Amino acid sequence: MTLFSLLTPQDLLLALGVAFLAGWVKGIVGFAMPMVMVSGLSVFLPPELAIAGLILPTLVTNVFQALGQGVSAAVSSIREFRIFLIVGLVFLLAGAKLVTLVPTSTFLLMIGVPVTFFALIQVLGVKLVLKEPSARVEVLIGAVAGFVGGMSGIWGPPTVAYLTALNTPKAVQMRVQGVIYGLGAIALMVAHMGSGILRADTAPFSAALIAPAVIGMWVGMQLQSRIDQALFRKVTLVVLLVAGLNLLRRGLMG
Repeated sequence: MTLFSLLTPQDLLLALGVAFLAGWVKGIVGFAMPMVMVSGLSVFLPPELAIAGLILPTLVTNVFQALGQGVSAAVSSIREFRIFLIVGLVFLLAGAKLVTLVPTSTFLLMIGVPVTFFALIQVLGVKLVLKEPSARVEVLIGAVAGFVGGMSGIWGPPTVAYLTALNTPKAVQMRVQGVIYGLGAIALMVAHMGSGILRADTAPFSAALIAPAVIGMWVGMQLQSRIDQALFRKVTLVVLLVAGLNLLRRGLMG
């Protein structure tokens, strides 16, 4: 079988477990699947295969998350955050084109420092909030998220930081994250079909991880539905802090 020409049965079982864990985390806080999957899969698989593995589960789970409250609600989110999405897409394409010219570590540090700072001071009790959406801030965050996403495939932390600063209601934040990440996942899939990472022999591996990721996400969402707004914010900030520290680690250590 094609799968077993790329990895052993034991590696496949481990990969299924990583996909379940990534889905579980995403079900609770609405993001972090790519970071969990890349970090976990890269322990025992080549980096390119790890990236290939996350593409389809990320796409499918984000579609479920975006449409969880209905198509009309998803369309409403697209309209509400259209500036973020448009700017993010433009800069994602720009970042993807520059990926061979600028060290990825530079951009990981550029996003890791502010994300870690934002999450840390809020975890310590210092609140940074936006009383209402700001077009200027939305353009800035969208540009950073898109550009770094094009370079590294990671655009979640700046998005979460912006939504958290707005104190976005839990249900709305989960839906908006799904919409933003879903559109980003489509762009990522197309980009890696072009790069050769997602191809005939790696796509089956990625497809095999869809089911455990979806099951893990469902389990996480059952827990998330029992968490109130204040606790949801705390859990999100802790995950964001861990994500920021991981970005710093990758930027400094490669």
